[in-house]
Amino acid sequence: MRIALVGPAFPYKGGGAHHTMELAHALAGAGHTVTLESWKAQYPSFLYPGQQTISAPEGTPFPDTRHSLSWRRPDGWLACGRRLRSCDLVILAVLSPVQVPAYLGILRGLGRRTRVVALVHNVLPHERKPYDVPLMKALLKRVDGVLVHSADQAALAATLTPRPVLVADMPPHLPDPGSRVPGSQPQEPLRRLLFFGMVRPYKGLDVLLRALAASGRDDVSLTVAGEFWGGLDETRALITSLGLSARVDLRPGYQPADEMPALFASADALVLPYRSATASQNVWVAFEYGLPVIATRVGDFATQVRDGVDGLLADPGDVPSLASAIDRFYEPGEPGRLSKSVTRVDPAPQWAAYLKTLLSR
Repeated sequence: MRIALVGPAFPYKGGGAHHTMELAHALAGAGHTVTLESWKAQYPSFLYPGQQTISAPEGTPFPDTRHSLSWRRPDGWLACGRRLRSCDLVILAVLSPVQVPAYLGILRGLGRRTRVVALVHNVLPHERKPYDVPLMKALLKRVDGVLVHSADQAALAATLTPRPVLVADMPPHLPDPGSRVPGSQPQEPLRRLLFFGMVRPYKGLDVLLRALAASGRDDVSLTVAGEFWGGLDETRALITSLGLSARVDLRPGYQPADEMPALFASADALVLPYRSATASQNVWVAFEYGLPVIATRVGDFATQVRDGVDGLLADPGDVPSLASAIDRFYEPGEPGRLSKSVTRVDPAPQWAAYLKTLLSR
C-alpha cells in the first residue's frame, strides 16, 4: 500500500515523535511505500512551554520525511491533504487536541476518497481545557477509524465518535541499550531512586517526594531529571518543607539521549508515581537499562511490572502505599533480586501485532 503518516518527527522530541518515526520504519519494513509528513512549526510557544526541538534524534529518523506543516499556515494543511490524495491510507498521529485544526484542514484537502485512521495517543489530555472535547469530536467523527492503546481509551473514544475504535498495545520504541544490562545490579545498592521524564501534575512527583520523606529509608536519595511544565518553584519549596534538600538532586530540563545511560546507571530503580496514565514507554526504557520499576497501578503499569518480581506496585495518589513500596524495595537483598529478574522486551512481535491491528478494516 501507499501509506502517508502525518505526525511529529525529529527534530521534535519526546515519545510521540519517536513512535511516529519507528512506525514509519515498521510500515516500510513490512513492504509498504511510506511517506512521513511532519512539522516545521507544530505548536505556538504559549501552548507548549517546554523545549520543542532537539539537535540529536532520540530514534532513527525516517528518510522520506517532509517538514511542511506549520500551525501558522492553514493553506499548507489543505495543500498537504491534496498531496496525499493518491495514497491508499493516511494515518494521523494525534498527540493533542491542539493538532486538530491542522488535521481538519488536511482532511478537507484530502477529500473522502482515501481511508484515514486517527492514531490517538491520548483521547483527551490529562489536564483538560474546555475546547478539548469539541475538537476531538470534530476530528474523530470525520475519520474512517480510530486506533488507541488501551481499553479505557477505547471506551472514552467511543463516547466521542460513532466510527470503529480499535485497540492495540503500544509497541516499544526504545533508546540505545544502556551501560548496565539486566541482572547487573551492583552488589551494594546505590541508595538512589530516579524520576525521569516530563514533569506534569498527573505524574505525581509531589506524591513521590512526600513518600520519600515518609519512608523509613532516610539514607535513600532521589534524582529528578526532566522538563517541568510549570511548578518548578513549588517543587523546590516542597522539597525544602519536607527536609529533603540534601536528598533530592533536581535536574530540570530536557535530558539528551546520550546522557540517559549514565543517568539510569546511577539509580537502583525508576519510580513512576503517576496519578493516571494511558500508554507509557517508561517501564520498557527502565528494563532496557536493567532497572526494576516502582510504579502505581494505573494505565499499563500493572501489566508491564510484575509485582515482587521485576518491580513493585503501589496505589496511585497514596503516599503511605508508595512509602511502603520504597521501604520494601530496600529490604536486604531486594534491589539485587528484583534487578536479576528484569528482562529486555523484544519489540518485534509487538510491532507485528500493532501493524496487523492498524491496517485491519
